[in-house]
Amino acid sequence: MTDGAWVSLFSGGKDSSWALYRALERGHPVERLVTVHPEGDSYMYHVPATRLASLAAESIGIPLVEVEPDDFDAHDVPDSGEQGDAELEPLEAALRELDAELDGGITGVTAGAVESEYQTTRIESMAERLEANVFAPLWQENPRDLADAMLDAGFEIRIIRVAAYGLDESWLGRTLDADALDELEALNEEYGVHILGEGGEFETLVTDGPHMDRRIELEYETEWDGSRGTLKIEDAWLA
Repeated sequence: MTDGAWVSLFSGGKDSSWALYRALERGHPVERLVTVHPEGDSYMYHVPATRLASLAAESIGIPLVEVEPDDFDAHDVPDSGEQGDAELEPLEAALRELDAELDGGITGVTAGAVESEYQTTRIESMAERLEANVFAPLWQENPRDLADAMLDAGFEIRIIRVAAYGLDESWLGRTLDADALDELEALNEEYGVHILGEGGEFETLVTDGPHMDRRIELEYETEWDGSRGTLKIEDAWLA
């Protein structure tokens, strides 16, 4: 399956951005980025600031397909497995449309999963139904090594949501640098915080990188409820 296009599942966060970057490095012809905009909570998708994916796509120079599902009602579900399958349906429908539209169809899909079997098995099953490959360069890699590689490559990563013990309001808007990674390693040892936020401890936005022509500038305020918080982004633009 060498002919055809690649599609990158893309939220604008560090993991999907790294998967895209590594795919481009390897010469995969990524012709579309696909972003799902969940309403409310989601078991399958990165939630905060997905609207900024359009700015990132403009900077990267790859057309963006935006998927607008109904509210997943993921806050209280009886069966998480069924929920994940249901959440995948609008993405798969969008990919089938792309498969018919793109010259040669979809050959491969990139995914930014690190340790989540829940997400990865569903993406792999979807790709199998589409007869496409999956490129998941973060899968089962050492989290600190991955984070260091992102920084070494020139990624600028901002923390836009925190939801874990040990991560206070000062982390909101913070750039993920070597000092931050050292602190996250200490929090991992003390509280089990995942260094890459794989358990939802924090969410990120890549504001610059070697695959981007222009960096994303942000104007924001912080929202903090005493135990978790989010950046309330009031304006964003390409510098």
